[in-house]
Amino acid sequence: MSELNTIRVAAAIISKDGAVLACKRSQGEFAGMWEFPGGKVKEGETAFDACRREALEELGAKLSTTYYYDTVEYDYPTFHLSMDCYVCFLAQGEEPQALEHEEIRWVTQEELASLTWLPADQNLVQSLAFAWDTIFATEPF
Repeated sequence: MSELNTIRVAAAIISKDGAVLACKRSQGEFAGMWEFPGGKVKEGETAFDACRREALEELGAKLSTTYYYDTVEYDYPTFHLSMDCYVCFLAQGEEPQALEHEEIRWVTQEELASLTWLPADQNLVQSLAFAWDTIFATEPF
């Protein structure tokens, strides 16, 4: 049995007004499924920096407060995903735009389970729903 190639990514769990930002994939094998914004960590880049860069590239929005939440390890059929996840807040005056996704949507704790999430995100979504009040107890402003 061969080892799967590991792909390192960073994901932004962006919180605002009691909801988190969900993004619907527009292309590829998982088109139509929901995910948190983010992407691959580049050579020489930290996952923290990748999270901020990807938010700017995918959403056209700068982040303010960002802190580590969890690392998701998931085996897809052709690769292993290692995803560092960060709870984030938008910088003052920033509004995300769907620059690379079919749709973006603010979802509440109750709405999380109603979306069809990428396989690697499903356990993450469950943990967020379970610990919602602790994770998002205070916003930074």
